[in-house]
Amino acid sequence: MVPGWGGAAASGMRVMVGPHAILLRVPPADDARAVRRAVVRQAMSVAVATGVYGISFGALAVAAGLDLAQTVALSLLMFTGGSQFAFIGVVGSGGAPVAAVATAGLLGARNALYGAVMAPLVRTPGLRGLAAAHVTIDESVAVANAQPDPPTARLGFWWTGVGVFVLWNAFTVLGAVVGDALGDPTRWGLDAAAAAAFLGLLWPRLGGRAAQGVAAGAVVVALLLTPVAPAGIPVLAAALVAVLAGWRTPPTPTLGRRARPRADEARPGPEGVPSA
Repeated sequence: MVPGWGGAAASGMRVMVGPHAILLRVPPADDARAVRRAVVRQAMSVAVATGVYGISFGALAVAAGLDLAQTVALSLLMFTGGSQFAFIGVVGSGGAPVAAVATAGLLGARNALYGAVMAPLVRTPGLRGLAAAHVTIDESVAVANAQPDPPTARLGFWWTGVGVFVLWNAFTVLGAVVGDALGDPTRWGLDAAAAAAFLGLLWPRLGGRAAQGVAAGAVVVALLLTPVAPAGIPVLAAALVAVLAGWRTPPTPTLGRRARPRADEARPGPEGVPSA
């Protein structure tokens, strides 16, 4: 049992990693060293689980027509999974590069909102500030948000962000090499796999009625435009549905505060064993 874990004071939050949810448990802050070790373990577990998905991106990017250098550059410079899958999805379907960039940009706009919230917490000027901006992603912000105070939030942010960056790019290279060795993607069904992978990332986030309504509206718009619009435009128009909905319900994350457990989450028992 990790010191400080368990009991009624324990709390946690779910972090989405691809189609899976990882429950992060946050120990009380009565043992600073134990808390820091727990934060690092949380960060690395999320980094490993997320980084492995780089294999699928690398393989699908090659299947969509990108070469190894382009695939690696996309992961290094864009570094936001949802936008990367959207980009290769549009390119792979024959869409214009402008439509691919615009679609990826809209999906990545949430990172700017994360950055506005994270800036006061990280407080890092110069080149390190640029690095912080680059690793401000869903996972690093979520792990930071699960921590009980600003110092551990910063620790979780950096360990998660850098860990995901290193592993995502390493597995992207592996996936691209494997995908290139497979040859013609249509032989293996990889020509349709980008859309399936993106759907896998999206599906777990459709738990609420608001999200389901936005998704339904986006599907209707895309279906109406697909027969008449060039490839990539229906996806871009569908993304605008989410943007318009987001203006009505802006996110209000709070970072560096202990997250309250949801009612449907199992709470740890006396010895750190989840109770029924």
